This record gives sequence, structure tokens and C-alpha cells, in this order.
Amino acid sequence: MQISEKDRELLALLSENARMPVAELARRLGLSRTTVQARLERLEGQGVIAGYAVRLSDAYERGLVRAHVMITIAPKALSQVTAELNAIREVTALYSVNGPYDLIAIIAAPSIAELDRLIDRIGELSGVERTLSSIILSTRIAR
Repeated sequence: MQISEKDRELLALLSENARMPVAELARRLGLSRTTVQARLERLEGQGVIAGYAVRLSDAYERGLVRAHVMITIAPKALSQVTAELNAIREVTALYSVNGPYDLIAIIAAPSIAELDRLIDRIGELSGVERTLSSIILSTRIAR
């Protein structure tokens, strides 16, 4: 799938504010409203834009305690562990990685106590052999 530089600019604007009106997008891009609407429909149709989401405020995000949980799983347990982690709403992202661990889960909780409970819960999942956790102290770059 091929996208143009204007498409990339459009995607960047939407990543800043997915609720930006089409007229404002058109003004910022120097395109007509109809052209921008057609680009949006094409990008959605091609699956480049999979959906629109809520972006949480920095103040709310700063109030959460986040951690990386590196997970080693038993052979052939990937789909089961992935499904169980998907059911835990505090797991905000899950990555398959190479190296000594199989997965890295990013989790967010309102307190250290809740974070501790979540890490224990992940460690008790059937198919999880080992975990190693690191609490995120601050975010230096987020795009």
C-alpha cells in the first residue's frame, strides 16, 4: 500500500487530534474539504486508519503507575497466554520479542499495590514460566 506525503501529514494531524473537523484538516493541509474526505475514506478502506481512539490527558497518565513485564512462556502456550493477557484491561500493549523473553507486556495501574497485584496475576497465568518487571519512572520521548 502506498501513501503520499500529504497522507502522512494527514495522519500526523489525526494523531494529534483524531476529532479534528475535516474542514480544519483541509485548511491545515492546503487541500479542499472534499479531497481530504476522499483521502480519509481511502485510508480507512485500505486499513491504514483502523479506527479512532481516545487520547488520555497527561495529568491522568502521570497518575498511573506503569511497568514493562517481560514474560517467558512455555512452548506452544503463546495463543493461550496472549488471550489471557488480552482479557486483562490494564495490559495496554503486548509485544512479541526475541531474546531470553518471549513477550513484553506494558501495564498501567492506579497504584503500586494494584501494579503488584497485576504482576502476580500475570505470573500465575497458565503457560507463563517466568516474569521480570521494570516500573517506568518517567517518559522521555513519546510520539
